[in-house]
Amino acid sequence: MHDMTSSPTSTSAGAIRVRTSEPSDFDALVDMMNQPGVRHGTLLSGWRTPESLRTWHDSRPPGCITICAEIDGRVVGQSHLAVAKPRRSHCASLGFAVHDAYQRRGVGSALMAAMVECADHSLGLRRLELEVFADNAAAIALYRKFGFVVEGRSRGAAMRDGLLADTLHMARYADAPPFAYPSTS
Repeated sequence: MHDMTSSPTSTSAGAIRVRTSEPSDFDALVDMMNQPGVRHGTLLSGWRTPESLRTWHDSRPPGCITICAEIDGRVVGQSHLAVAKPRRSHCASLGFAVHDAYQRRGVGSALMAAMVECADHSLGLRRLELEVFADNAAAIALYRKFGFVVEGRSRGAAMRDGLLADTLHMARYADAPPFAYPSTS
């Protein structure tokens, strides 16, 4: 396992500390995953229980890294990185969640910085991928800040609040020039 403990980053709420998630974090992570904004903004189903989180944690594929961010000892964010199978073992998918009360305070940036550093310098990954709701402007801006670009849009890909919502597929490819789609005109 990689040491994901990072130097604390200061915010108005206190210092953000990024570290490896532990089973003792499950109750705090369940509370975070059940926040209305988290349920609305992530592609994960809401209403998590400690048991469902434990099942997810225990069934993660080998090489999956799960980290959390804490402020003043409280878990306020979580991210996971799952390395793809052979032929795509240079790729990994990412997921993020930040507690409603701590959004737009640098928690997502701290988590993303830790994951990018791990992917680039510890795992030697070439491509990071994620999927995000097309209307999640704050998350999209964060991902772009770290070099992610939109590669595609899936119409009606996810159910949210009883309606089908579009998602964007974004990726960050290490050492590659930005991809330019061919003109369709």
